[in-house]
Amino acid sequence: MFPNLNAPNIGVKTDFVGTLDLAAKHGFPGVDFSITEAQQIADAHGVDHIYRLLESKGLRLGSWGMPVDFRNDEAKFEQGLAQLDAQAALAKELCCYRCATWIMPCSDTLPFAENYKIHRNRLRAIAEILAKHEIRFGLEFVGPKTLRDTRKYPFIHSIDGMLALCADIDTGNMGLLVDLYHVYTSHATIDDVRKLSTADVVTVHINDAVAGLPINELLDGVRTLPAETGVTDIGGFLNALNDIGYDGPVTSEPFSQRVRDLPADEAVAETAAAMRKSWQMAGISW
Repeated sequence: MFPNLNAPNIGVKTDFVGTLDLAAKHGFPGVDFSITEAQQIADAHGVDHIYRLLESKGLRLGSWGMPVDFRNDEAKFEQGLAQLDAQAALAKELCCYRCATWIMPCSDTLPFAENYKIHRNRLRAIAEILAKHEIRFGLEFVGPKTLRDTRKYPFIHSIDGMLALCADIDTGNMGLLVDLYHVYTSHATIDDVRKLSTADVVTVHINDAVAGLPINELLDGVRTLPAETGVTDIGGFLNALNDIGYDGPVTSEPFSQRVRDLPADEAVAETAAAMRKSWQMAGISW
């Protein structure tokens, strides 16, 4: 596994080239990217130009976010789905075989069974297109009870629940985006992570929780940099992933206003320092 930078995750607003510059400066081996922006670059300058940009900085691509809007009306979903084949083909050409998205753990309008059917059908349609291009598709379960309590109907919010949905979709390329904060807030354990297989884990996010609050009072949108408070077991988490043979990107997603308020260079520097500390706590070489 390798440390990976996602600039929007830490509130840094920049383009693909700016992300590469910041990642290389602060020692990140990989970066996440927007497939939509990559298409624009490829259309204007060719795919080889993207390769040259990456090679000039000694970087690789980590993962890309699902661009299809599957959460709203059918027309918008179909519009996005129609563009996905070309986007997945470009991702394959760029040798980036990991795509991921998050799943809202509740709804005000859809009871569980109806919500499940819509998610299964739409995500299966997406996964079938990705599978044609050998792209793995990771689904993120969202753990905080405080978020579920804001809606009428709860939905999937655990490792086992999301794995069951992946198995039901049954396209052979499904897995999880495993986020340490959601492992913690869903009351899962490091042993639960250790039970996963390499095929189960598509990509990984790390972070820490605000100190002094019970698990069920933690908010989804308020976190800290990894290893900042010591509430979550970052060392055990990374060791578990290492032990199961996970070899993909590990990306910080702190949702920290303090980090968002920093100048871009300082935000990336602090993120890199937090991730180096996390690797040291796990006893794993950077």
